[in-house]
Amino acid sequence: MFAAFSALSVRGRGAARLAASTLVSGLVAASVVAGAGTAAADGAAWSQGGATATIGGLKTYGGAVVHADSGDQEISAGLFEMSVDGGGMLQTYCVDIHNPTQRDARYHETPWSGTSLGANKDAGRIRWILQNSYPQVNDLAALAGKAGVKGGLTEQDAAAGTQVAIWRYSDGADVDAVDPQAEQLADYLERSARGVGEPEASLRLDPPAVSGHPGERLGPVTVHTDADGVTLTPPADAATSGVRIVDKDGKAVTSAADGGQVFFEVPENAAAGQAELTVQASTTVPVGRAFAAESRSQTQILAGSSESTVSATASASWAKTGAIPALSAAENCDKGGVDITAANEGTEAFTFELLGVEHSIPAGESRTVTVPLQEDQAYDFTIQGPGGFEKRFTGVLDCMTQMGEAEAAGALTQTLAEPSPATVGTATDDINLAATGGSAMTPLITGIAIGLVVIGGAALIVVRKKQLPTQD
Repeated sequence: MFAAFSALSVRGRGAARLAASTLVSGLVAASVVAGAGTAAADGAAWSQGGATATIGGLKTYGGAVVHADSGDQEISAGLFEMSVDGGGMLQTYCVDIHNPTQRDARYHETPWSGTSLGANKDAGRIRWILQNSYPQVNDLAALAGKAGVKGGLTEQDAAAGTQVAIWRYSDGADVDAVDPQAEQLADYLERSARGVGEPEASLRLDPPAVSGHPGERLGPVTVHTDADGVTLTPPADAATSGVRIVDKDGKAVTSAADGGQVFFEVPENAAAGQAELTVQASTTVPVGRAFAAESRSQTQILAGSSESTVSATASASWAKTGAIPALSAAENCDKGGVDITAANEGTEAFTFELLGVEHSIPAGESRTVTVPLQEDQAYDFTIQGPGGFEKRFTGVLDCMTQMGEAEAAGALTQTLAEPSPATVGTATDDINLAATGGSAMTPLITGIAIGLVVIGGAALIVVRKKQLPTQD
């Protein structure tokens, strides 16, 4: 029984990034990846279900001024638009003022706990603002009347004023709208905001991974959604493997409703293996849901949704004897890392290693292990087990909105004269060792590490720690 940590990279805000070398456990040899950019190219980042979308930039916006000791910086403030995979459009505001937006960045719906909102006592006030301002309130005359704006509001004023009010709570920013009407709306929203609870996910499966023995129904997996119903797509090789998706009575099912429970029915003679169920629905995503980028791009919060495609996956693993793991993960900003939940329905302990620490899950038990990460740290690791079991998790930990004043000024300056916040480079920048400030020996050291993996050598780690800005 074994597991392998594939790769880990560390990068700070801005251009500095580091390609990762590989940690090889004494149990198995791990694959080599060259940082977050490569990970994204090799496969989509995991998510906990819901909408996945690509950001298209600011569409309705006005001007804002951020005040700092180093001077005032003018930036654009307003609504972004995202195109949803499978169909649909989203409108979002930013909750990460100092971090630029990456061009065509991909985002996935995520709980507040996986973003800076999780530790923000004012996150509920942000949701109130979203529910009580533009575009949820599209009667601009009525909105102007509530805010006491005598000159009326344009869409640009409404979007800019709403974003400014959000930034005051999401980032603690000293920021004002340039237009007087937009500023008056921002003041009204900030003053009136009240705490509102976090919205439920548009679609999630609980648990997202199950395990057991051939001849059993593995599960249940419970569907949670605000859609009228969901479509169930069985494993791709179901016709040959014999694995079926069934209800509690063993009847094959292709759809389910909120609260519905489904199972993986595995033939008794099946060899050790894995299968994946895909669940899809069409619904409007709840206002206030957070959207985290699969690369380093500013966090967004949902302001409006058309009818959109949402999806989630659940996996199953089985074997007759030995360890039978079921693995899932969730970013946990409160703990500063990624929670790996491992359940073992087998007859032997499931043992795996992460960051040089060995973990053992006894038969019949479930445990959660937190993998500690630095802020802005890209991660990519694969946990392997018996019978060809393998589970990969990739992403970027983005839990904070604050940065040093000099760095903040630099980020804000980049947004000047642009219709959307500054964009950063494409994924190829993630493997630019020259930009990290490392020595000329870094590429050579990385090459040696890869060579050691090929010949089954010992572990070698090359990590450049993030330079934390000083605070006055």
